[in-house]
Amino acid sequence: MSDANRPPHDHRRNRHVLSALVQNQPGVLAHISGMLASRGFNIDSLAVGETEDALLSRVTFVVIGDDRQLEQVRKQLEKIVTVVKVIDISREAFVERDLMLIKVDAPADRRGEIRALVQDFRGRIVDVSAEHLIIEVSGQESKVEAFIEQMRPFGILELARTGRIAMVRSSRPIHTGPGEVEGPEQEVEEVVGHSQL
Repeated sequence: MSDANRPPHDHRRNRHVLSALVQNQPGVLAHISGMLASRGFNIDSLAVGETEDALLSRVTFVVIGDDRQLEQVRKQLEKIVTVVKVIDISREAFVERDLMLIKVDAPADRRGEIRALVQDFRGRIVDVSAEHLIIEVSGQESKVEAFIEQMRPFGILELARTGRIAMVRSSRPIHTGPGEVEGPEQEVEEVVGHSQL
């Protein structure tokens, strides 16, 4: 959903970035997403991938709602035995990224203009054909959406996005509070040398 189509901001109802460390087993993602969908939780974005531990995967999802709804999400996730730990990353200082591939019409007389925009957004052209370009852009959600708007006049043929992934910046302990799941380990990941875009 673009920023232009989002409802007016309400400090009690906003976007929570949750990171769930789960056992790397078949069906875990389907279990989590099915549980959220069946209870009517509005999922804005969901991404999953392996971690540094081959036995664990990390699910990062953005839930739209107020603190009461986030508490419901937390309680439901606690009931899933394959979920090891859940952190509300949006309560911490964090780095987020969204990766996109976009295919656009690229006639020869406009390729220079497209290449300039790709450079401005620190993107990469990853495939070239006689009529089209495929471009890779990563960064904060606002940056990715701004690039999409810049490409619309050229003609967007296809678009694929990973959804948001995020990691807490500091290495200080997280103090458990509303929206966080208690667990034996409350350490967080450390990110070194992140960019601003």
